[in-house]
Amino acid sequence: MNIEIAARQMEALGNATRLGLYRTLVRAGQAGLSVGSLQEKHGIPASTLSHHLRRLIDTGLVTQERQATTLICRAHYPSMNALVGFLVDECCADAACPAPADGAAAHAAPGTCADPV
Repeated sequence: MNIEIAARQMEALGNATRLGLYRTLVRAGQAGLSVGSLQEKHGIPASTLSHHLRRLIDTGLVTQERQATTLICRAHYPSMNALVGFLVDECCADAACPAPADGAAAHAAPGTCADPV
């Protein structure tokens, strides 16, 4: 993932209202939620909701689909997974892992120490 994209996505999620909206959409799963449902759950004015959703959509974290007269919002899981992966892919990559006492593999997972010091 491009560091500029990650920075824009993290900046968008750095607002408490947007983070709350995003978490609600993640919880909703692939079915997503209508804009009206989001507005009701969060109790925010339509114009404010529209502004926050636009930021999440512009960064690729949320998608919208029109179904007749209803706008359905969904978390874009590939973008979420890419961002999370970007944040953890190199976890502990430069850290020295202690030698295991029992001769077992030194790492629980690539880039992570099995028994961090």
